[in-house]
Amino acid sequence: MKIAIFGDIHGNIDALRAAYQAAVERKADKIYHLGDIGGYAPFVNEVAEFLVERKIEGVQGNYDETVGMDKGHCGCRYENEVQAKMMDIGFTWTKEHATQKTKEYLLSLPFKVAFTCENLKIALFHATPTKNNLYWTEDRDGGFFMRMAAKADADVMIYGHTHKPYRKDMGGKVFINAGSVGKPKDGDTRACVLLLDIKDRTVASEFLRLPYDVERVASAIVENGLPEYFADRLREGR
Repeated sequence: MKIAIFGDIHGNIDALRAAYQAAVERKADKIYHLGDIGGYAPFVNEVAEFLVERKIEGVQGNYDETVGMDKGHCGCRYENEVQAKMMDIGFTWTKEHATQKTKEYLLSLPFKVAFTCENLKIALFHATPTKNNLYWTEDRDGGFFMRMAAKADADVMIYGHTHKPYRKDMGGKVFINAGSVGKPKDGDTRACVLLLDIKDRTVASEFLRLPYDVERVASAIVENGLPEYFADRLREGR
């Protein structure tokens, strides 16, 4: 079975279209997303409509929950005061521009999607099986990985939130961060899509890096009243 996973789209409809086209061309049997539909780029409603129209199932990210519930904070981690200010502006913008229909969609998303494939238990969630805003980075110790596996009750765990793709195989479990479709933070500006091929209880994985018109989206960020800070970071892949 071939499965395509879209992590952290963050309002980037152009990157999403490139990701979807690649999934179709690779003949994915199923497509899922890992939440964080809006934020940073201006196309939160367009992204929601795209996913709904194509019946792409997915989970609720921290940004989805906080926008949908009109909370005062996105639940994101800040590195410095400048970033904190920019994040607050972007979060407020997204709350103000997301339609009621979009917010209802965001709130309808489940925390976790679980299914069985080739007798393997697969679990998809935004960040961790316990919290949707906890940063599960590749350098976490092995004990953390195995505790999360026990919480998820799964053989294969797919998640995002950090925007940095990686895979680890440990203790008979497979842990994969799908990276980000719309806002990569690993220095590569191209959209990232995770493609899984599960056969005979073996999980093959590939991170597809897909070019799209980054400058068009960067320009749209500024034209729609979001800080140029987000446009610059998109151009830099961080």
